[in-house]
Amino acid sequence: MQNKNKATNPAAAHLVTDQKALDELVARLSKESVLAFDLEADSLHHYTEKVCLIQVSSPSETRLIDPLAPVDVRALAPIFANPAIKKIFHGADYDMRSLHRDFGIEVVNLFDTMIASQFLGESEFGLAALLKKRFGVELDKRYQKADWSKRPFSQEMLEYAMKDTSLLIELYRQLEAELVAKGRLAWVEEESELVAGVRSPSREGELMCLRFKGANKMKPRELAVLEELLKFRDEKARIADVPPFRILSNDLLRELAEKQPRSNFELVGIHTMSSKLIERLGRGLLQAIANGLALPQDKLPQVQPNRRPVLDRLQDEKVKRLKIWREAKSAQLGLGVGLVANNTLLEALAEPGSSQNALLKRWQREAFGDELASLVS
Repeated sequence: MQNKNKATNPAAAHLVTDQKALDELVARLSKESVLAFDLEADSLHHYTEKVCLIQVSSPSETRLIDPLAPVDVRALAPIFANPAIKKIFHGADYDMRSLHRDFGIEVVNLFDTMIASQFLGESEFGLAALLKKRFGVELDKRYQKADWSKRPFSQEMLEYAMKDTSLLIELYRQLEAELVAKGRLAWVEEESELVAGVRSPSREGELMCLRFKGANKMKPRELAVLEELLKFRDEKARIADVPPFRILSNDLLRELAEKQPRSNFELVGIHTMSSKLIERLGRGLLQAIANGLALPQDKLPQVQPNRRPVLDRLQDEKVKRLKIWREAKSAQLGLGVGLVANNTLLEALAEPGSSQNALLKRWQREAFGDELASLVS
């Protein structure tokens, strides 16, 4: 059956679905000095997201590893940990979280081509835009939101997946040469190193409503109702094995938390509540709202206001000077202002007794540390 699939789907010949093939691949990859990787997941289709495909390219081959097949992906861990092998990713933040979450894999010697393109002043730094600009290759965006947990893969999906990494090494080489010419390679290497250490935060014991977008504008009683609605939605999503947004939208939950309907009649007044939705979920929604309304006053959730620090006149003047400097420096370097220095950094630098060495990254200290020191002194 597998041979028949490979005959009708030539791209399937690049798919690694058994441990023997993976071990042989690892043996070959271990001899390389540079490898390109990408991941495909199913976060838009299932309650618990997982890595569903790992693409890897060396200078001589591209392979697609199926983590849902009977293989132990941790066989790749020594490659990812080997400092002698440069690992190329594009927009690696999500990939670093996913590899560590699913397989306990940590990545050493990462080079992020998205960061590199940003530090070269590219206005469009998505992979599709870069591949089109530099190689004339079009990525089919239909498959960015595909359900990669489904099997078997279509030939089109596998071809799309292979394109994601097959040109990454050549893209890296172009970007690296341009960074060297501009004296910015060390900047990107440091930023890539920081991304390699990114991990998903633990949410254990945290109220869901407190990380809900716009929670800081809601009243405590509305937050209590919202928390119950979020728990109700989460349970329904878990049972159905779909992402929570496929059960109820955030906009609808916010409206329910604010209007707090007590009956089906009042639910009908919510313009986005269809009769089918009321029939299917109405009773549970009303019970969740009632639970939130019944919570004692002293138990209501409280959002800590995210207030910017109050600056005295001297600090305020320093921040203004720093922002003027940042605009000029951004124009000089051809970089976005956020890459040069974000507002949080500028405000921290303006504080009395702040340590520039502790606040600045290595590349920032080397590139313009002396200028900043004179501005805040």
